[in-house]
Formats: sequence, structure tokens, C-alpha cells
Amino acid sequence: MTTRVTSRYLDLRALSALEHLRFSTRRRIEGAFMGYHQSRQLGGAGEFVDFREYTGGEDLRRIDWKVLARTGKAFVRLHEEETNLDCMLVLDASGSMGFGAAGRRQAGGSKLEYVQYLATALSHVISRSQDHVGLAVLHGALQQWLAPGGTASHVERLQQAIEGLETQPSPRMAAGLRDLFERSHRRGALLVMSDFLMDDVEEVFAALRLFRHRGWDLVVLHVVHPDEERLPEGVAYRFEEMENGGGVNCSPAEIRPEYEERFAAHLAMVRQLALAGGCDYRRISTAIAYLQTLAGFLVERAG
Repeated sequence: MTTRVTSRYLDLRALSALEHLRFSTRRRIEGAFMGYHQSRQLGGAGEFVDFREYTGGEDLRRIDWKVLARTGKAFVRLHEEETNLDCMLVLDASGSMGFGAAGRRQAGGSKLEYVQYLATALSHVISRSQDHVGLAVLHGALQQWLAPGGTASHVERLQQAIEGLETQPSPRMAAGLRDLFERSHRRGALLVMSDFLMDDVEEVFAALRLFRHRGWDLVVLHVVHPDEERLPEGVAYRFEEMENGGGVNCSPAEIRPEYEERFAAHLAMVRQLALAGGCDYRRISTAIAYLQTLAGFLVERAG
């Protein structure tokens, strides 16, 4: 598939360094077309069904050398246990995701901006592997939804939707996830990108367990800005609430120990809930370049 640059968050030149990597699922899935992933419907017990052109980075042992000798082109043999993947990107666009100085791409942008770069890059990697990618945007309810697809026009539309995201105050997300569950009929992979700074975090993971029970491969990407982990030095600041409004004037030194203890407890709780719910958990710092984060994530998924 030829990809046009239709989003300012899509850097094809930078992504060329990751051409040898792809997103891998850790569970059996269902799919409609032949692809890379292990299917739940084994059918022919590994029977040969078709050829597909070799993609750089695949195991060379998969190449059919007789076909290569006859045609001069590399093809791999497809078997009935291999299938494509439906992958749904779930993005939190609530008010707290706007935290951070927008505009600095590597080490200081807002959490939402970081997610926009990361999700756009992921959509490119997924579609490049002939898999299908969809989008769900949550701030409270399910605000935007694109069912998984694999055509060039679909991926462009999805990337443009990611580019146009803006945060909206909303301290809850569980209802939107339950709505998404009702719309999702095929198993696949669900990647949730959020800071999980919400009032209904336990309900959120209860909603994710619905997907797990249906056989989805769940990935939680917990987005954290470094300025959230430690309060700034200084005498007096005003801290403003990004979901419900309001604020407080204080000296960071007065509240630093309690704040840092509570934030560490929040991080631990989200990780515990994710792992208990059968999710693959990865904490992401916006201080790390998104391409570095993506490369590490893909390598880890590949095992």
C-alpha cells in the first residue's frame, strides 16, 4: 500500500527506520483475509492456501525458493492458520490529556500531542503489514469511531481524524468503552492510550474486561508527562484543574511529599488493574521520543 503524507503527525522518513518491525498479537485472533497472525479458526491444520509477496523483515525461511527461482520475486507461502488482524486504537481525549507545553515534539509536548504522533505512526505500521486499523476517541462518551479498515483511503481518513483531535473536559471514560464494546463484533487487538486520570478508573478496567472475556488482545499504554511526577521548584504557583475547573494557589514545597505519594499510588493502581485484567501494560513517558517508544514496544511485542 502506498502511503501519502496527509497528516502533520506522519513522518514517513523517520518511520523508514522501523520498516523491519510490525505489530504482533499475543493471542489467537479472527480475520477475513490471509495475513501474519495466528487464527482461532485453524480449519485446514496448516494447509497451504496461497502466496503473498515477501515483506522485508520477515523470516527468510518462509520464502518459497522454487517460486523465487522461477519468477525472480520473493513470495511466502500462506497457510490456513494465518490471518489478518483487526486493531482498534482507543485514544483518551479528556481534558487532562492536554497537560504539557504543546508544540515540542520530542520531550515536552502535551500528552495528547504525543499520543497523536504515536497513534499515527502505529496506524502506519499496522496498515503496512496488511492488517486493519480502526479508531475510537473517548472523552466521556464515544465521540468518534472508525471501524477497522485497511485501504489507503481509510488509513488517510483515520490519520486525519487523529490530527484534528482536541481535548474536552470529561472525568469519565467507562461508558464510551462499553459503547465501543457493543459496536465491536470481531476479536482483535485493542490498544488504549490514556493517562487514566479519571473518576471512574475501576469502571474503565471493568469495561476492558468485557473485551478480554470475548478474546481480545488488550494493550494499555499509560501516558505520563514528567512534570506530573514531580512538582516544580519555586515559591508560589497556581495549579488549575483540567477536567472540572477550579484551581489552588500554593507553594509546591508544602504539598510535594503528599502529591508525589498520591501520584505514585495512582501509577501503581493503574498497573495493577491492567495486569489483573489480563492487559499487556506499558508505561509511556512523553520525555522519551515517540519513535523510540514505538520501536521498543514493537520489539517487546514480537518477543
